[in-house]
Amino acid sequence: MNLGDKGKQWLDSLGEVTQLFERKWNIQMGKSLNGGTEAFVAEVSTKGGGEAILKLMMPQIEGNSVFEQEIAALTIAGGDGYVRLLNYDMDHRAVLLEKLGSPLKDVGYSMENQIEIICNTLKKSWGKPIPKDRKLQSSKDIINWFLNFIPEIWAELNSPCSRQLIDKALEFLQSRLLNNSKEKSVLVHGDAHSGNILQDRTESQPSFKLIDPDGLVAEPAYDLGVLMREWLDDLSINPVENGRKRCMLLSEITGLKTQAIWEWGFIQSISTGLFLIKIGQEEMGLQMLKVAKAWSEV
Repeated sequence: MNLGDKGKQWLDSLGEVTQLFERKWNIQMGKSLNGGTEAFVAEVSTKGGGEAILKLMMPQIEGNSVFEQEIAALTIAGGDGYVRLLNYDMDHRAVLLEKLGSPLKDVGYSMENQIEIICNTLKKSWGKPIPKDRKLQSSKDIINWFLNFIPEIWAELNSPCSRQLIDKALEFLQSRLLNNSKEKSVLVHGDAHSGNILQDRTESQPSFKLIDPDGLVAEPAYDLGVLMREWLDDLSINPVENGRKRCMLLSEITGLKTQAIWEWGFIQSISTGLFLIKIGQEEMGLQMLKVAKAWSEV
């Protein structure tokens, strides 16, 4: 991702910053890890001989998660359902986390089993009490962001889908706004897909924890909207039938209403599809918009 001069300065400072935290947190750097889209990530060993993960976040840009909100979410979760937070430094956007195992997407489970695992892991954090002084984005903030983002990026990309699809997404956003209430709001992850949930190596039985939370307070169906847009090849085979089937499965596992899940799934498919086109993943983005088009005709 191109961050211009700010990004170059961040890259140039990585060596110095890692040395700073080796001293400050008494850790020793190991190998760097691939796959981080918003951070430098590396394995480290701790003073007691344990293993951990050091993550140094990139400078804040539009579309990236907010570091302060991630720290707040990890603190609230306390290692239950989310990766355990060991230490952090706000000034350097640095965080030390427990080391987890392989991502769920690489373990070999069926799509249905993956969905069940993600939902059951999410339910742990959904039940966490949220402190009044929380530094988390509210449901209204999220919806207002989508209301601006979707039509703006659609126009910027010279209308890669029909205006009717955009209007349907905006209609569903207004619906979620009307159904918004503080009483039903919980700590949601914001991007709980099979690449953002890793094996917990401390448990004898198969168990998983979520990483990279966005740090949001919203209705729990917001998280399920992400799962509605995933496994795109399955949806592309028969968008309406497989979409409905998945929506019902998510409802059965979580007890949430299908309408809320469906609406958030449509919103996520439109917004993510447009964003993928913007960052050069046009084929996948158009495929996601094609699924959303089929859903809009139901």
